[in-house]
Amino acid sequence: MQRTTTVERQTKETSISVCIDLDRCSDSSFDTGLPFVDHMLEACARHGQFGLRVKAQGDLQVDAHHTIEDLGLTIGRAIREVLGDKEGIRRYGSAMIPMDEALVRVVLDISGRPYLGYRLDPPASLVGGFDVRLFREFFQALANSAAITLHIDALCGEEVHHVFEATFKAFGRALGQACALDPC
Repeated sequence: MQRTTTVERQTKETSISVCIDLDRCSDSSFDTGLPFVDHMLEACARHGQFGLRVKAQGDLQVDAHHTIEDLGLTIGRAIREVLGDKEGIRRYGSAMIPMDEALVRVVLDISGRPYLGYRLDPPASLVGGFDVRLFREFFQALANSAAITLHIDALCGEEVHHVFEATFKAFGRALGQACALDPC
């Protein structure tokens, strides 16, 4: 059984292609036009142990909102499609990741019921010129499109880069765990 899919999304504002391979972690690349986002997606895929290729072009001259929201929608749709009827997966995943002074917990259920519990108040709004408050839009779009229940809790953290790196690593690990094939 091959657990890979490619999903594309075209709008007036964005053109996005996402390929996900749940069983091959070495095939990842990222080109969103947003270096910090590429860095976060790479950490997510590496720690989730799945392949993820993302190519996104958006109206970044306006701002990053359309690109980030459509990226979440497209990745979410790819997750939903690659899992199909979800038969044989573990379904639940959780991870708690420290990154120096930051500690983030992510818990998810591939339930078919979209919900985002987002308890993360970033200690600053910008990293490398990117407004990290947009990550809420990303995760909301992803949870809705993938039809997953997703809880993200930043338990502590003073450096905004550390908080979001821990968030994406924890999300990747929780997602990889939930998508893993259940041997029983």
